[in-house]
Amino acid sequence: MYKYNEMTDEELVERIRMGESACMDTLIERYKRQVRNQARTLYLMGGDNDDLIQEGMLGLFKAVRDYRPEKEVSFETFARLCISRQLYSAVQAAGRQKHVPLNTYVEFSDQLDAQEDSPQGKSPEELLIDRENIERLREEIWKVLSPMEKKILQSYLDGESYTEIASGLNRSPKSVDNALQRIRRKLKKFLTD
Repeated sequence: MYKYNEMTDEELVERIRMGESACMDTLIERYKRQVRNQARTLYLMGGDNDDLIQEGMLGLFKAVRDYRPEKEVSFETFARLCISRQLYSAVQAAGRQKHVPLNTYVEFSDQLDAQEDSPQGKSPEELLIDRENIERLREEIWKVLSPMEKKILQSYLDGESYTEIASGLNRSPKSVDNALQRIRRKLKKFLTD
């Protein structure tokens, strides 16, 4: 039985590649504090700190997979680089506009009638009544939102990203994300009441 705690990182990586999985546990134990510290300084839109820690650990696994001792760089230096790259990639990916629909999806099907929403087969009067009902619903929703939440929601509905909304309102992206979370909760409560 080897004393893994007394081995260098490079020796552990070599043994991991030879199939000794217990060495990976030792490396994870050594680097988990660093991963937590790096993750704590970042913000993942639509996620939490645990998601970032998982991304950091994924960076550590990639470091083990890709480390080449012949490059004359210590594993610690290489691992730090891989961890930080993985964290920054996750933060950038979460901030991309293409993920917004997935990150902000709210299920309304429970509250909506199961009728078909197609305007086909509806008379002009029914379409007008539907429009009036939608406008009335919109007015009621605006009543439950604060003035700042209204501005954020309107900007969001206009297609602005979190960072665009934040800079336009002189707020942080985190406060915009928090406001959108509150808006979702209020809307869900409003639709269930």
